[in-house]
Amino acid sequence: MSEKNGAIVVGVDGSDDALNAARWAAAVAAEYQKPLHIVHAKPGLGHNMTDAVASMRAALMSYQHECAEEFLRTAEETVRTQNPDLAVTTLSTDIPVNEVLIEAGKTAHMIVVGSSQVTPAGALFLGSTALAVATHAACPVVAWRGSNITPSDQPLVVGVDETHSSAAALDAAFEFADRFDVKLAAVRSWSMRRSMAGRAIPFLVDWDALEAFEWTQLTNEVDQHNQRHPDVDARCYIETAGPAAALVQQIVVDDAQLVVVGSRGRNALTGTVLGSTSLNLLHHSPVPVMICR
Repeated sequence: MSEKNGAIVVGVDGSDDALNAARWAAAVAAEYQKPLHIVHAKPGLGHNMTDAVASMRAALMSYQHECAEEFLRTAEETVRTQNPDLAVTTLSTDIPVNEVLIEAGKTAHMIVVGSSQVTPAGALFLGSTALAVATHAACPVVAWRGSNITPSDQPLVVGVDETHSSAAALDAAFEFADRFDVKLAAVRSWSMRRSMAGRAIPFLVDWDALEAFEWTQLTNEVDQHNQRHPDVDARCYIETAGPAAALVQQIVVDDAQLVVVGSRGRNALTGTVLGSTSLNLLHHSPVPVMICR
């Protein structure tokens, strides 16, 4: 995670998910010793497929505008009840929420949004605030979901590969684990069914040597971060399942509270730089997903 001095930013829209995301963000801000900035903005425009959809969106925008101050007041009072010493600021704006949060990400330490599961259709039309912000924000973005309204003593899971975004994910994961004194599970996915030059030739491959190489890569990367956070109890896992499936499996096994991934690759479905693993976790993860770019 980049060393930013900005706030923990959370978007609210009056929904229970958003209010719970604000509670979670406030607990993180208090532990990170950062201010909390609560934002209410105009709903994303999305793509109007029909006149009926356009009419519904117009009504939603009108309702959100009329209730903006109430939503912000409720969120601020809620987080102050739990964290009375926390520095809290609020913002109401008619700029689309995606644009506001992406702009805030230039200086924020982290952005948190309440998020239901992202469906394939939502990915196709970029209809989800979590998806759009995670795709473009310069800081880590947490899509909050689940039942924990504050971080707990449960472990967290982080996906590791050879990319720069993976290093950012490890930075963020170790910082969170260190702050909340929780265990960390680092998961690397690799497949014994990989092909070479487009053709599968397993009888020519020393799979034991490849697995040993994967272990060496993973443990070296994790050790580098562990040296900066020596109090974190970090464990390493090599899985033959695909990345998203391996991470969800580890979430279930560990009863984890958070999964952290890097965002990489150009995904044909979204036409963005989010990446298929992040997209799959936004769709399937039962716990908050932190995406680091």
